[in-house]
Amino acid sequence: MKIPFNKPYFTGKETQYIREAVALGKISGDGTFTKKCHQFFENNYELKKCLLTTSCTDALEMAAILLNIQPGDEVIAPSYTFVSSVNAFVLRGAKIVFADSEDQTPNIDANKIEALITPRTKAIVVVHYAGVACDMDALMALANKHNLFLVEDAAQAIDSFYKGKPLGSIGHLGAFSFHETKNIISGEGGMLIINDDRFVQRAEIIREKGTNRSAFFRGEIDKYGWVDLGSSFLPSDIIAAFLYAQLENLQDIQKRRKEIWQLYYTELLSLQDAGIIELPNIPSYATNNAHMFYLVCNSLEERTRLIEYLKTVNINAVFHYLSLHKSPYYFSKHDDRDLPNCDKFADTLIRLPFYYEMTPNTQKTVTTNIKKFYGK
Repeated sequence: MKIPFNKPYFTGKETQYIREAVALGKISGDGTFTKKCHQFFENNYELKKCLLTTSCTDALEMAAILLNIQPGDEVIAPSYTFVSSVNAFVLRGAKIVFADSEDQTPNIDANKIEALITPRTKAIVVVHYAGVACDMDALMALANKHNLFLVEDAAQAIDSFYKGKPLGSIGHLGAFSFHETKNIISGEGGMLIINDDRFVQRAEIIREKGTNRSAFFRGEIDKYGWVDLGSSFLPSDIIAAFLYAQLENLQDIQKRRKEIWQLYYTELLSLQDAGIIELPNIPSYATNNAHMFYLVCNSLEERTRLIEYLKTVNINAVFHYLSLHKSPYYFSKHDDRDLPNCDKFADTLIRLPFYYEMTPNTQKTVTTNIKKFYGK
């Protein structure tokens, strides 16, 4: 039997809620289930303002518009991330200045950022890789010192915390993903978190194609019109209905995922103790939301051989990001700095199969074969 890398989990109420949304007669954006999802996050995580979007990419594009990113502005971001983290700002004309990862985690190294700040720097984008928090005190101190905006790409970081604060709630803006590979899913989907009062009203306008339509439907104005830049960023209420069924089961989903993560860690710890591989490092200020389980090999060649070996025994393990500063699109725009930690993770990190319905026996099959590969 083939062990897939990911398998979407359905709680059982998704189709029921979709039928309810259809019966309510409003399946376009900002319907009943969209409001329920907003309330869930604002109540459970004390987030100031949440707006569902059609993807995390859209949430980041909204963030770039809200920050008035202009051609010539510079945005500091990690190179070890998905392209959406930076493409949203490139679309507004920004120059991306890539920062290296930490040595012990793929997260951006806060100690490497200040040297990259220039008079043209407008924002810092941080990515909480695998749902594990970046060093937010150090990052916010830098942003405040240099009067910069900080955007949290929390695509992988639902229900994860930094010193007790929910990820996505600390920077000026945050963005979540509900893509089918995430802990909580809606197929495609995302959410913008607005933590700065300056952006609340404008965020609604940008999300509604640049119109003040939301204020009109609340009865705050007697007609609505085109008042700003914007696009169609809001999702159908059908997507929100699916998402709400997942959110109702968040604690159960998280409990199961943490059990899976812990079993992987326990089973593979002997390989780390022997100096053969590295396992995920969770800093003391961070929590683990069990978004993924990865290990770090010693070389690109070793990782390639491990992936190929696991395929021969029907286990689908995969590598992750390639360094964006070396990408075909951005290579000629990069300033030639080496980013060794970013390149290390790009060459050596491998993600193991991980999904809610994964059984302990299936996990043991994965870990036994990894140990077999390493002769243990």
